[in-house]
Amino acid sequence: MMSMQNRIVSVTLPPHGGEGLLGLPAAPARGIVLFAHGSGSSRFSPRNAYVADALRQAGFATLLFDLLTDDEAEDRANVFDIALLAGRLDQAATRVREMAAGRDLPLGFFGASTGAAAALVAAAGRQDVRAVVSRGGRPDLADQALPKVTAATLLIVGGNDPEVLSLNRAAYQRLRCTRQLEIVPGATHLFEEKGTLEAVVALARDWFARHLAPELAEAEHVVQRSA
Repeated sequence: MMSMQNRIVSVTLPPHGGEGLLGLPAAPARGIVLFAHGSGSSRFSPRNAYVADALRQAGFATLLFDLLTDDEAEDRANVFDIALLAGRLDQAATRVREMAAGRDLPLGFFGASTGAAAALVAAAGRQDVRAVVSRGGRPDLADQALPKVTAATLLIVGGNDPEVLSLNRAAYQRLRCTRQLEIVPGATHLFEEKGTLEAVVALARDWFARHLAPELAEAEHVVQRSA
C-alpha cells in the first residue's frame, strides 16, 4: 500500500512468523510506535489503524501486529495472559531494533484494553521505551510491573466508562514514572462517540511528540507561538 503521505510494508515477526504492518511516514521518522491490541482485536482494528495513520501524519513510524496467532486467540485465557502478551511485544520491539527502519528511532508503545497492560509490563523490562499511551486500557493488570515503569505513561479513559476509569485511577497511583491521566468527556469504552477518537489522537500525538521527539516538539511549539 502506497500513498503520498506514507507507506506500509509487511514484515515478519517472531516467534511464530506472524505478519506485521510497518508504516513509514513520508518524511524521516521522529520515532516508532508499536501497537498492542486488546481482547477481540487485531492488527486490522479500525480504531488503532486510525490512530496509527494520524501518528504517521505527525511523522512517526508505526507497527501494527497481532500478539496472538488465530489459534491462540480462540483460547480466552490467552487474551488475559499478560506475561505472554508482554513477551510477544518485547520480541517485536527487539525485532524492530534489528530493522534499518527502526534501529535508531526512539521507541513508544500504544496499548488498548489488555494490550495496555502488556505494553506497561514490556516497558518495565526495557530501557529503550520512552513513552507508553493506553487507550481504554487495563493498566491494573500490569500489577507488580507498574512501579517499575520508567517510560512516560499517558492513560486515556472515557468519561462514560466508570469501571475502567476506576481501575485506571488505581493504577495511576502505583506508577512512579512521569504520568498523566486524561478523561475524554462523553466517551465510552470503545470511543465510538463523535469526536472522542479524535481526542485520543490529539492526546497520543502530543504525548509521543513530547517524549519521543522533545527537541522537535519544542521547535514546533516555538513556531506556533511566533505565528
